[in-house]
Amino acid sequence: MSNASIAARRTEAISRGVGVTTQIYAARARNSEIWDAEGRRYIDFASGIAVLNTGHCHPKVIAAAKEQLDRFTHTCHQVVPYENYVHLAERLNRLVPGSFAKKTIFVTTGAEAVENAVKIARAATGRSAVVAFSGGFHGRTFMGMALTGKVAPYKIGFGSMPGDVFHVPFPVALHGISVADSLAALERLFKADVDPARVAAIIVEPVQGEGGFYESPRDFLVALREICDQRGILLIADEVQTGFARTGRMFAMERPGVVADITTMAKSLGGGFPLAAVTGRAELMDAPGPGGLGGTYGGNPVGIAAAHAVLDVIEEEKLCDRASLLGARLKQRLESLREDVPEIADIRGPGFMNAIEFNDAMKGLPSEKFAGTVRLKALERGLILLTCGVYGNVIRFLSPITIEDSVMNEALDLLEAAIRDARA
Repeated sequence: MSNASIAARRTEAISRGVGVTTQIYAARARNSEIWDAEGRRYIDFASGIAVLNTGHCHPKVIAAAKEQLDRFTHTCHQVVPYENYVHLAERLNRLVPGSFAKKTIFVTTGAEAVENAVKIARAATGRSAVVAFSGGFHGRTFMGMALTGKVAPYKIGFGSMPGDVFHVPFPVALHGISVADSLAALERLFKADVDPARVAAIIVEPVQGEGGFYESPRDFLVALREICDQRGILLIADEVQTGFARTGRMFAMERPGVVADITTMAKSLGGGFPLAAVTGRAELMDAPGPGGLGGTYGGNPVGIAAAHAVLDVIEEEKLCDRASLLGARLKQRLESLREDVPEIADIRGPGFMNAIEFNDAMKGLPSEKFAGTVRLKALERGLILLTCGVYGNVIRFLSPITIEDSVMNEALDLLEAAIRDARA
């Protein structure tokens, strides 16, 4: 089979609303490499959008999943529960930042985790409003879309969004929005649009994912924590993309030392198997009544088994330390290009959650075209990249943290060649 023949079948069979970044069709994958239907090899710097911090088919993750497959694949935890669900909840309760008692639920996707975090916050506070930030991404379900601070392509054509969701500018110094600007906008929101006594939660990504890999400044998070404490508002940390060693910590909120009341997670938790979780203060998590939370496939036992292996691999292979090392190597290589590539506006990101932002060299405005050209040039050479950002001018790097040194070196060479060729 050829990529082109499969693509033609895809066009006939699948809704165009499910967009694709490449027209290569995976046949097999191992760690940081993918081979397509035609046998061509690619280095994967997308990781299924941050799902594979432990790489494609890590032997320990696959072994754990196979062992569970031999036992049972599904009972629905709400009908016939199982111990590995309980054990994983205990592990997350210990790992998620916060010295207080915690409880956890498991669902299937990051969007589900966010939706349930909002449900829990509303049940616990008796309030309904939620504040989110421009550029934030929280999923494609209706509440997820409402919280997401980016219109195209997520909200176009889907009608009105759920009410009682408000947005405040996210602090991005590169785009002229300071921490003071964001906090002032939040205070204006409380004066002009929503009584803070009606706000259940503020949700924030410690590093924006789809929004452009902008890190939340520490003083911004500290201020949000203080505002929440003063006004009886809950702070939700969306760690769906930042969690599980990506930023050089198990969770990104460990870096600024700010503790959220509720944390959402998904993506790399399951090592490639669909699994998401919400962990929070025990008294908050107990606010919904029995049956108010859950789902048929939530906490699937195979995904749970894989997640146990993921946590083991992160610890045993010291992936938090490796993320910091790999990110430093990547940023150093990108910095070496600044003099020759005036389109580079910024190089950033904690740990191995890194990005490069491009502007038009003459106009100084965000250049989606240049970023897109770099992505395509890299793909031609066998390196898979993703773009992001409100302006589409950011390339984000999400290689598995388990990538071999030799493959990492090869990827850096391909990336540099693609960036230089984009200027030709």
